[in-house]
Amino acid sequence: MTTAKDTVWGMSPNHTMARQLAVRDIPALVYDAVNLEGVAMTMPEVQTLLDGITVGGHKISDQNMVLNQADAWKYLFSIVSENTFSFSKRIALDIQAIADKEEALGRGIFRSGNVTISGSAYEPPNAKKLDEIWPEIELEVSQHIDIYDQAITAFLRMARAQFFWDVNKRMGRFMMNGILLANGYPIINVPAARQKEFNQLMLEFYATGDIHEMNAFLRSCLHLKIVENFQLNV
Repeated sequence: MTTAKDTVWGMSPNHTMARQLAVRDIPALVYDAVNLEGVAMTMPEVQTLLDGITVGGHKISDQNMVLNQADAWKYLFSIVSENTFSFSKRIALDIQAIADKEEALGRGIFRSGNVTISGSAYEPPNAKKLDEIWPEIELEVSQHIDIYDQAITAFLRMARAQFFWDVNKRMGRFMMNGILLANGYPIINVPAARQKEFNQLMLEFYATGDIHEMNAFLRSCLHLKIVENFQLNV
């Protein structure tokens, strides 16, 4: 993949700071991710689960989603630290096997049947075409010279192709943030408070395939104080 840089804000890469900020935010990353999926857990409940203590009033599957999400983040951090992360099918399958441990239809493999997207008339590609589509996405991602364009394109194209039976948006965000962390840039976390905006823009993206509105939205999720730190390279 082409070595890209931030061409919009002028941030300098800082691998240590990017990783430390992401690791520090694991509870928030997990909280936002599961709430975007419709699992209504509070931050204290998520933190309690991550501390190894069960919480009442939630389905086992919801609690498993929290723990699987955290485990997937930890795995991503480990392979980034070992310099073994790449935007590749192999890495995507490895992370999916962790993020969706409870998926009986297919863990660590592309889906073998057709899927639909709730609320959208867009039809994801036939499962037989997925192996052909992946390298096309790799090529598209590699052609961007801006690191955030690379990362966001990876997320959106993965989400639209629906490579898996489940966790497609989450998987796209893992790979997006893997690209950013591997290059020393701050990750993008979509706050649960912006769920309605996120969902509406994703539906529009599914229909058109045009990434521009979602690109702008995802960039707006970066905290300006964090951007400033990378601009100053503190």
